[in-house]
Amino acid sequence: MSETLKTVPLNDVHQQLGAKMVPFAGYNMPVRYSSDLDEHHTVRRAVGIFDVSHMGEFRVRGPQALPLIQRVTSNDASKLTPGKAQYSCLPNQEGGIVDDLLVYMLGEEDYLLVVNASNIEKDWNWIQQFNQDGAELQNVSDDISLFAVQGPKAIAALQPLTETDLSSIPYYSFVQGTFAGAPDVIISATGYTGAGGFELYVPNEHAQQVWEKIMEAGQPHGLKPIGLGARDTLRLEMGYCLYGNDITDETSPLEAGLGWITKFTKDFTNADNLKKQKDAGVERKLVGFLMDGPGIPRGHYELVNEAGEKIGDVTSGTQSPSLSKGIGLGYVKTELSTPGSKIFVQVRGKQLPATVVKLPFVKGTEEA
Repeated sequence: MSETLKTVPLNDVHQQLGAKMVPFAGYNMPVRYSSDLDEHHTVRRAVGIFDVSHMGEFRVRGPQALPLIQRVTSNDASKLTPGKAQYSCLPNQEGGIVDDLLVYMLGEEDYLLVVNASNIEKDWNWIQQFNQDGAELQNVSDDISLFAVQGPKAIAALQPLTETDLSSIPYYSFVQGTFAGAPDVIISATGYTGAGGFELYVPNEHAQQVWEKIMEAGQPHGLKPIGLGARDTLRLEMGYCLYGNDITDETSPLEAGLGWITKFTKDFTNADNLKKQKDAGVERKLVGFLMDGPGIPRGHYELVNEAGEKIGDVTSGTQSPSLSKGIGLGYVKTELSTPGSKIFVQVRGKQLPATVVKLPFVKGTEEA
């Protein structure tokens, strides 16, 4: 563990905006500027900007780039074309997940992998061990700032800053070009909120200029800076997995409902064992559940059946700002994973009833 927290390039800007800063994934990060509730509703109803520059980015280039990516990721990256992105994961040898990530195809033999901040070194070492044929690998995590502008008014807020027609960029697609006067910005129609919007990969030297221009252009649309607190409630309402909580080195992508990014049409790490697991059926599944009454589920709370027998654990939980109800994700035995199943959450010695529901909890504006 490092004694000193790393900072994002705009650390001082966030402090000037009055952000409450907290340690997160080895970085000093803004958790909120006003209140989690206000920031959550701002993104769902208008538009907000997150600084998520702590995320990691690796460039993978050369004739061996695609073979390496195919070897280490579960999804089929051969389906990508320049300007397209893909959600994927890095399976380990034991049936779990090293990390989940985004794979961007920037051009022929040129890819960008976007990984979780807490796993940058772990992922880098993991991928390197499979790079025996000489793909060109470069860790550019410290050179790139990443801003997520999310919400139904994101296009209106950002369009004045670029000549690119933002409404013409399909979900999980991107363009590279000038944005807010900065060159070489990746404008990606992706996000972690379900509210629509874009993620902007900006060279660090232009980060402050781009941030300030977004804040200015977004003002008429109600844009506000948003912290990690609201980011968590937004992603949880969509049922999006968080690495370290809902997916880990011990959770299989099939158990986590990520069969759709696990493609057995190619060979990848631990593919044979995962295929056997798919054919046999998993014994537990990650589900979303809604509290029947009062009560807020939290990570590591026990899930039990009607008889009080343990059937799993809560991996993520919160009070949903959109639903004003407790929601959670957790692993349960497969026979209790069907929507409508009744389960109970152990909250301070009480068994509080909950119902398994189909995800997402809240309808998003995006189409997967």
